[in-house]
Amino acid sequence: MHMTSRREFIQRAALISAGILTNPVDLLSKPKQRVGLQLYTLRNLISKDVRGVIAKVADIGFREVETYGFSPAGGFWGLKPKEFKALLKDNGLKSPSGHYNFEPYLNTDSMDSLNANIEAAQAIGQKYLTVPYLSEPLRKNLDSYKFLAAKLNQAAVVARKAGLQLVYHNHDFEFIDFNGTTGYDILLRETNPADLKFELDIYWTVKAGKDPIALFDQNPGRYVMWHVKDMDKADKSYTEVGSGSIDYQQIFAKARLSGMKHYFVEQDVIKIDPYESITRSFQYLKSSIL
Repeated sequence: MHMTSRREFIQRAALISAGILTNPVDLLSKPKQRVGLQLYTLRNLISKDVRGVIAKVADIGFREVETYGFSPAGGFWGLKPKEFKALLKDNGLKSPSGHYNFEPYLNTDSMDSLNANIEAAQAIGQKYLTVPYLSEPLRKNLDSYKFLAAKLNQAAVVARKAGLQLVYHNHDFEFIDFNGTTGYDILLRETNPADLKFELDIYWTVKAGKDPIALFDQNPGRYVMWHVKDMDKADKSYTEVGSGSIDYQQIFAKARLSGMKHYFVEQDVIKIDPYESITRSFQYLKSSIL
């Protein structure tokens, strides 16, 4: 029996305190999560044929999807939340998370849009209510991020009372340096770790020059979801998972340390047939990671 290293002991203790590790398990063991897809990847198709797209996603082998684009008027691509949930069920799919528009809530004191998002997430059985993006006025400086952290703390309490977990999804701009501190540092430091979790977009994190594993080490258990997309070796554009420069085998080895419960393939720009693209990413994950 080998002696546990001091670093592994500290990581394990942090995971236990975060409530995500209750039994002695290997921190490097592979995750058993189903492969998910962020539907934004197929945004040029889904708005025209939501039923056909969902059926095709299921046929490829995905078992989870992450939504985007909900509006109280249009629902999910013309379907009311309960109708969309029925469509997912008919195709053997579940949606644990959704990206929702938080701009109205962040820009005003009105709770109407936040409540509408919560009701939609509840209706389709989601657990995670995810903040997807910040427009430029909301991320001008550190004071902007301090304001954002306060607003997210408030929203997280409302979400928790509704049975949901609030999550923040990053791009690369959160890592811009402001005299030795970043907006991401503020969000990590000034929000309640129990109430606000993070969805790490691994592509954007790497593009910003940050190491995902270092973030897991510094904040064990806080990254409950990932966006899995790869970076082209030549020009750093988007490419199919497994064909780029990001070492996903190394990153997935730290899934338990991260606290990851779900991960979603996403590709913002696709240069080949979209279904062929997501099939390649899916097959790589099934053959080389799971």
